[in-house]
Amino acid sequence: MRTNQGRSLRLATRPWLLIAGEYGGKGLPGKPGAPAASGLPGKAQGPGRRVWIAVTVMIAATAVLLSAQSPAPAFDPPLLITSAGQSADVSLASTLARKAELAATLSKAATGQDLAAHKTLVLVLGASMKGLGAAGLDTNKEKDRVRGLLAEAKSRNIPVLCLHLGGEQRRGELTDEMIREFLPSAKMAIVVASGDKDGLFTKICREKGIALKTVDKTLDAVEPLRAAFRK
Repeated sequence: MRTNQGRSLRLATRPWLLIAGEYGGKGLPGKPGAPAASGLPGKAQGPGRRVWIAVTVMIAATAVLLSAQSPAPAFDPPLLITSAGQSADVSLASTLARKAELAATLSKAATGQDLAAHKTLVLVLGASMKGLGAAGLDTNKEKDRVRGLLAEAKSRNIPVLCLHLGGEQRRGELTDEMIREFLPSAKMAIVVASGDKDGLFTKICREKGIALKTVDKTLDAVEPLRAAFRK
């Protein structure tokens, strides 16, 4: 007959036995002389209860980790890089693509016709009233342009990758409108972490099944951008 000490050691070294039903409905071993519980172990079960808590935490942590790690899709070059909001961040995206050695075309106010010969649409989320004015666009015209571009990309089966590179300072009412409307069209998003302090990107990406990569600084986006594309 196995002792309580031996059963505790067996569980500690092989916690999966709990899941496999090693101890059936008898519960976990407790202190010497204490009866085994028929359900979850209680405080009176000493070492057994600690083992159960450790296993429960391990399982919960694993589940959270797996759920947070959506597999990143694989994109193909060449890229068409454009803005949603006409902020200067679109030029940063072009620099990142060059550093990642990806063939890319920058068109700040691209339309559906510009998608020809491109295999991925990179949409840089970030609004600037100054940038909109310089492009001769107002908010409604910019939104209509991006809607038409995304519709054409969908009809051509061209995947969308969204970038948000301006961090917290680039967030604002207009940028948030762009994020809420256009991010759901993406298969993947790369975001400077400070721009997601309120969890808006995390929430949308989780709800829509979009792979989300966060980086501390704008230049840190080079590697996840490179890794997202087939060679």
